[in-house]
Amino acid sequence: MNSRVAAAKAIAAVLRNEGSLASLVPRYLEQVPTKDRGLFQELCYGTLRWYPQIALVLEQLLSRPLKAKDSDIQALLALGIYQLTETRIPGHAALNETVAASRGLQKNWSKALINGVLRRFLRERDQLAGKLAANDGYRTAHPQWLLEAWQRAFPGQLEAIVSGNNSKPPMTLRVNCRVASRTDYLPQLAAAGIAATATEFSPDGLTLANPVEVENLPGFADGRVSVQDEAAQLAARLLAPRAGDRVLDACCAPGGKTCHLLEANPDIELLALDIDSERLQRVEANLQRLSLSAKLVTADAAATATWWDGKPFARILLDAPCSATGVIRRHPDIKLLRRPEDAAKLAERQLALLCALWAALQPGGCLVYATCSTLPDENDAVIKAFLAQTPDAAIAPLAAPWGNATDCGRQLLPVPGGHDGFYYAKLAKGAKLAKGL
Repeated sequence: MNSRVAAAKAIAAVLRNEGSLASLVPRYLEQVPTKDRGLFQELCYGTLRWYPQIALVLEQLLSRPLKAKDSDIQALLALGIYQLTETRIPGHAALNETVAASRGLQKNWSKALINGVLRRFLRERDQLAGKLAANDGYRTAHPQWLLEAWQRAFPGQLEAIVSGNNSKPPMTLRVNCRVASRTDYLPQLAAAGIAATATEFSPDGLTLANPVEVENLPGFADGRVSVQDEAAQLAARLLAPRAGDRVLDACCAPGGKTCHLLEANPDIELLALDIDSERLQRVEANLQRLSLSAKLVTADAAATATWWDGKPFARILLDAPCSATGVIRRHPDIKLLRRPEDAAKLAERQLALLCALWAALQPGGCLVYATCSTLPDENDAVIKAFLAQTPDAAIAPLAAPWGNATDCGRQLLPVPGGHDGFYYAKLAKGAKLAKGL
């Protein structure tokens, strides 16, 4: 399948709310010639990264909105504008190939429409930019409700958040500390012609100057290194289990934090749960590649009666399901798929998970609550609600050099070329023990 045709179909499915890019891209990728797969993915992710802006431009260029059944033509127009504004594809090639892709969608009637709209865009590009300059959605390429939520939560930092979200995510590695330090691994990367720098906050992290295929990473197949964002790498150090501890990793897929816990603390007894059996297979694959071992169980972490044997855990990591608004740059379709009411619904689930898992934590133990959300409703608000109904829970201070201190934890915001957005809070079972954790 032609890369632009495949991209239009994937983007259209997102516009119709039929799935996420994470689920749709693999479906279409295998139908695209190998040599064109990079372009296909660039068009999917790039177009949706800038779609809130592009959609406003298309409103100006179309005499009337396209019908719902023609969402694929809307997607093709959008990826055409994306090519003309954000890529190095020559303008004539981007225009001609996009017009030609209408045949692959079996909508030959749209050829003249696409040609006319894209040519008009090239003629009126500067005027359109001036006309829409005062529109926040155009300027930031984000939905208004998200901009307002961040402005309330992080006054003065909105532009930095937007910049982080609209940047292409870096490829960050986690060096397996059981095998070598990152100081040892850097020369191996250099010998392979791969430039990298040490992450600022994770002692195990390296950020590559340019992404590469994992097969090209020295020792990847042997478990010397894994791909994991720096913010996610902080979880294992925060939980800090000791040798012999019984540890629970709830909502563990795809397993990056699971493996990091075992790399840093090989003598723990680790149970890893996830509600999705297919995603749990990815955890198993990661463990095997790294020669690590954990007990894996498919279960709803909140339904403790279905999986817990009654023996308490010394440490629990709850990487809670969330809006993922801290990883928009990796999943730009979040800008389209999330709704203002989602955070409140997710917060109910997050609180239910916290309450259920607390019963499985031993007195004197600690629980690290994490989300890749930048919305306080899913972070501090959940922790405060939990503390209000849980007398034996106390906040353990996070004395860390990263993120913004909040009432209950610390919030990392996305940084161009650096870490994703992430939230962490640490809770102790027993107020007298909180300071010692």
